[in-house]
Amino acid sequence: MNLLAITGQTWFITGLGFGIVLVLLFVFVYVMKLLGWIMQPRKAQTEKQAESHPTKDNVISRDAAEEDKAAIAYALHLYYNSLHDPVETHLTIKHHATAWHIISSGN
Repeated sequence: MNLLAITGQTWFITGLGFGIVLVLLFVFVYVMKLLGWIMQPRKAQTEKQAESHPTKDNVISRDAAEEDKAAIAYALHLYYNSLHDPVETHLTIKHHATAWHIISSGN
């Protein structure tokens, strides 16, 4: 029995597998397009949302300079009060013999 023989059945199974992969690829692409179309906002919803968005007429104006001053004051407060934990930066390296040390030194 020769397992590597190429017969008519071999080409049929190969073509069938390749065809199934292509068909599934097209099905998945069109399912994704359909889902994108379904999830797309409709015109009635977008018009309703456009009415609720802030405009120059319905926005309470704030003084940007006051917000900048508040941000700077808070940054200075955090800097001077050091709200983070102190970090110890002391590093200690202890030399000891390992198998790699023995191999690299040639012993």
